[in-house]
Amino acid sequence: MRAVIQRAKEARVRVENEVVGEITHGLVVLLGVEDADTQEDIAYLVRKISKLRIFEDDEEKMNLSVQDVKGDILSISQFTLHADTRKGNRPSFTGAAKPEHADELYKQFNAELADEGIHVETGKFGAHMEIDFINDGPVTILIDSKNK
Repeated sequence: MRAVIQRAKEARVRVENEVVGEITHGLVVLLGVEDADTQEDIAYLVRKISKLRIFEDDEEKMNLSVQDVKGDILSISQFTLHADTRKGNRPSFTGAAKPEHADELYKQFNAELADEGIHVETGKFGAHMEIDFINDGPVTILIDSKNK
C-alpha cells in the first residue's frame, strides 16, 4: 500500500463538477492499493499518517501531527501510484489491486483514520476526479507499507 501525503492549507475534490470532499487545513492523502495489501498495511499507514510530525510548532519546527493541529484529511484513492514504468513509455497498472479489493481497503483505511479522531473527507472511488489544493510548504511525503 502506498500513500503520498501532502500538507495542505485547503483542498477539495470534484466529481462531475460537484464538490464531494473538502478540507480547510490538514493533509491530502493519495492512497494506492495492491492485491497483496492486508489489514496490516492499513494499520501501519494509519499509525504513520496520524502520528507523522510534519506540521510546525511555535518554533517553526516540524514537531506536530495532523492530530496535534486538529487537521482534517482528504483521502483520494489513486491506483496510478502502482504504475510500472520500467518498460516503454506507457505505464502498466497490473500492480494495482482489483477494484473490489482496493475499494474495501480504501474504505477500511478511511474508517480507521476516523477512529483515530481525525475528520476524513473522501473522493469517489473509481470516478474521474478533479482535485484542487494549496500545498503548504510545500511538504510531500511518500510512504510504502512494504518498506517498513
